[in-house]
Amino acid sequence: MAVRLGICHVAAVRIRPRLPHNPAMGISIKRRVRAADPTLSARVGVGSWLRGIWLGALVLLLAGCADTRYYWQSVSGHLQLMQAARPVTQWLADPQTPPELRQRLALAQRMRSFAVSALHLPDNPSYHRYADLHRQAVVWNVVAAPPLSLTLKTWCFPVLGCVSYRGYFDEAQARQEAAALQAQGLEVTVYGVPAYSTLGWMNWAGGDPLLNTFIGYPEGELARLIFHELSHQVLYARDDTMFNESFATAVERLGGAMWLQSHGSDIARTQYAELDMRRRAFRALALSTRTRLQQVYARSGQLPDTELQAQKQAVMQDFRDQYAVLRRQWGGYAGYDRWVADANNASLGAQAAYDALVPQFEALFVREGRDWKAFYDAAKRIADMPADARKQALMALGP
Repeated sequence: MAVRLGICHVAAVRIRPRLPHNPAMGISIKRRVRAADPTLSARVGVGSWLRGIWLGALVLLLAGCADTRYYWQSVSGHLQLMQAARPVTQWLADPQTPPELRQRLALAQRMRSFAVSALHLPDNPSYHRYADLHRQAVVWNVVAAPPLSLTLKTWCFPVLGCVSYRGYFDEAQARQEAAALQAQGLEVTVYGVPAYSTLGWMNWAGGDPLLNTFIGYPEGELARLIFHELSHQVLYARDDTMFNESFATAVERLGGAMWLQSHGSDIARTQYAELDMRRRAFRALALSTRTRLQQVYARSGQLPDTELQAQKQAVMQDFRDQYAVLRRQWGGYAGYDRWVADANNASLGAQAAYDALVPQFEALFVREGRDWKAFYDAAKRIADMPADARKQALMALGP
């Protein structure tokens, strides 16, 4: 979500299963999506959203805009998060820190060092502090789409452009926004985000902190989340959530595999392999469902809406039936149950932002000789292109 306020977070949707809460640590465990919603990972570009919020707040306060309250909750929510964070060194030195949390914080610091030394991600204050927010999500994102389209509604902010989500630090406010959008006839999803990136804008104030919302993730997932969020500080393409999130997802996948290969225990690698196997199977099912829905919606104007709705419902029922088969194959694993039960155009459209261009970025990594610096430079050159040329350059790299 870039900043998962609007962010890897967990931003767009990353498919992650629901993970249990760990009361012994006083922390919550997640997912892109890294999130309460298995497919919405931390990772929905909140960074761009938050930067726009800060600038927009100043503009609107001066202009007396009625949306000032939304900007204020965003700014004040982030300030509260920053104030709650303490250096990891203090947590490690504090005798009151639970042993399991101490172990996870130390692990996260090793991952942070690996991100710099092996992946050439930014070496800055981010993820050297920790905050316990005493809740299971850092923000809640609202995404919406029409009944016969997977194209997400967008919200635009001064200077920094548009994003396909609206983020709230208060879940009740997010659900109020969702209800208003539903009253307009849109399909809506609200999902909790475990982490977000401020795109490096807040490094002067201590950077993005580790949070209780994800510190308890399985080792492979924790590494992926940290690498994903740091990658948002490498590049940012204005008005292109899919580009930004697909790039970050490619970095997390490639970097997470490298971490586990060189540092992970046999147990961590086995645990990750099982989780990732389910994730890949579910993503493939979601992709095929999106493709079928797009084919249905492409007939808009050619068939009555009632017929399109009937075809849509048939596709969604098949989606749920195929998921039931996967669930049995997984021995009854239920991590995606809630996401499937609530699936609609908004959630499916949001998830696509994390997945759609990942194969192309992975092909770019191979083309650049698996050299991280060369990969980042090549991705930055593509990011600087006009939108149409950017997409063409990526699509030329593979299917």
